[in-house]
Amino acid sequence: MTATTAAATFTVRRGQGTPAPALPPFGQFINGAFVPPCSAETADVENPATGEILMQVPSGSVEDVDAAVAAAVAAKADWAARTPKDRSSLLLRIADIMEANRALLEALEAANTGKPAAVAEDDISSAIDTFRFSAGAARTFSTPGAGDYAENHTSVILREPVGVVGVITPWNYPLLMAAWKIAPILAAGNTMVLKPSEQTPLTTLKLAELIASEVPAGVLNIVTGPGRIVGNRISEHPDVDLVAITGSVGSGQKVAAGAAGTVKRVHLELGGKAPVVIFDDADLAAAAKGVREAGYWNGGQECGAACRVLVHESVAEKFTELLVREVSEISVGAPGAGDDVEIGSMISGAHYERVLAALEDVRKDGLTIAVGGHALAGPGYFIEPTVVTNVPAGAPITSTEIFGPVVSVETFSTDEEAVTRANETVYGLAASVWTTNSARSLSVPRKLDFGTVWVNSHLVIANEMPWGGFKGSGYGRDLSVYALEDFSRTKHVMYNHG
Repeated sequence: MTATTAAATFTVRRGQGTPAPALPPFGQFINGAFVPPCSAETADVENPATGEILMQVPSGSVEDVDAAVAAAVAAKADWAARTPKDRSSLLLRIADIMEANRALLEALEAANTGKPAAVAEDDISSAIDTFRFSAGAARTFSTPGAGDYAENHTSVILREPVGVVGVITPWNYPLLMAAWKIAPILAAGNTMVLKPSEQTPLTTLKLAELIASEVPAGVLNIVTGPGRIVGNRISEHPDVDLVAITGSVGSGQKVAAGAAGTVKRVHLELGGKAPVVIFDDADLAAAAKGVREAGYWNGGQECGAACRVLVHESVAEKFTELLVREVSEISVGAPGAGDDVEIGSMISGAHYERVLAALEDVRKDGLTIAVGGHALAGPGYFIEPTVVTNVPAGAPITSTEIFGPVVSVETFSTDEEAVTRANETVYGLAASVWTTNSARSLSVPRKLDFGTVWVNSHLVIANEMPWGGFKGSGYGRDLSVYALEDFSRTKHVMYNHG
């Protein structure tokens, strides 16, 4: 593949006079109210687009978690006894409250994450729809019919809540990932204790403030603080019946290890390195636009991002030209800089340095940076959208989750090679196939070892369909009725009528 380079000039557009976001109260949200933390320690919460400190939140302690779990335990019997209709009605009220406060939540999410307007708006819209879907699913959740499967004995399957669910959410989609957990967990009749990322807790706390008068005390509890303290205690707590995390593979391993001591169930939605397999008969212009959208969405800070392109060698040069042209036109900006901004900042100074270090490794490996590849000047943690080309099979970039605005391009010769190479990763979250051949569009997805495979699109998500991975990307499913199944248990009751 011939190297293709572009002399694109990226600058950061800045918002003018962006109003200060409405911040949540200080404290831990336990038993229906914000309460003083057990420790005096606090953590700064930063606006990564400017470097400003937005506010401080408590650095939670084991005692904070214990108080939250005690509140969830006290509330679980009453909440589990509610009818599906009652739980559904509450979830619909939460969705309506979020809709009424949409602008507030979007502004706060953008300020805490550096997201551009389009991403923040999509996050809040998707979170609202998650609650509405789960409200409906709560009322249609069914089990196999009763029947006689042994002579003179009638069997009935009861669907029950798990009990108290501990949740750990990530920094890349703070409110949306909280919604992905809160909605089905409550719909299934559980109570919960949630730890948001210490970097991005503000919209989750704000949601708690907005819905505090609607949710029964103790049903939803939120404890802020570091994973090594708050997350570990949630994972190992004997009164937590299941622990669910969206995060890195390393974080998932720690949660699973902590949960093993009490033999509790775990629900792991972990990292990804999504291959984008582009065959010689693909619509190359559409594929390039698809990678532009799905590879750089949320600045590439997305576990399903279209970050690893495998393109047939016969069309690689043409596709690369199209992709570089598309990426050269991407607009970079801070929140409030305009609705057309596509990429915001990295989430923190530490993550910014990690992405830049990965780009330096790319240079050391002798790979071609066709466009981008550098930090952007000014306040905040901005990095140019980047395309890396001439990537050989087995190069570190093909398997390392950079989690930034970086897409790599490698080539393949045969369908079998494409499938083998795509599957050569510890991750198994998502992939896409680009082809106009109907037989190939049916056969190749079946051979790819990923929980979601798109054909001629990438990163399109529907609340009705499950999301989750294989292999190192974890197990358990978010979204859809499968999420309610994950957060419930079945009990067989058999009646002797002989």
